[in-house]
Amino acid sequence: MELTFDQNPLGDLVPAEVYQTLEAHNLLNEKGVRDYQIRQQFRSMRAEDMPAYEAIEELREQHPYLQFDTIRKIVYGLRRRS
Repeated sequence: MELTFDQNPLGDLVPAEVYQTLEAHNLLNEKGVRDYQIRQQFRSMRAEDMPAYEAIEELREQHPYLQFDTIRKIVYGLRRRS
């Protein structure tokens, strides 16, 4: 069975078989996978010369439960220091 991108959102990092195994054993962090997808989408939008503000707003429309600053922190890798 071949996985699509929706089934393996980390297809550019890990093969479908590895992703399936990780998922089957509950070894994936859903938030981490979501953040990775958001960063990839942001990079793609910016590569198409979309202004950063507009790209973040578009991502916010796709993820309405996230605030603008949260998405900004995800795409720019801003994290709290422990």
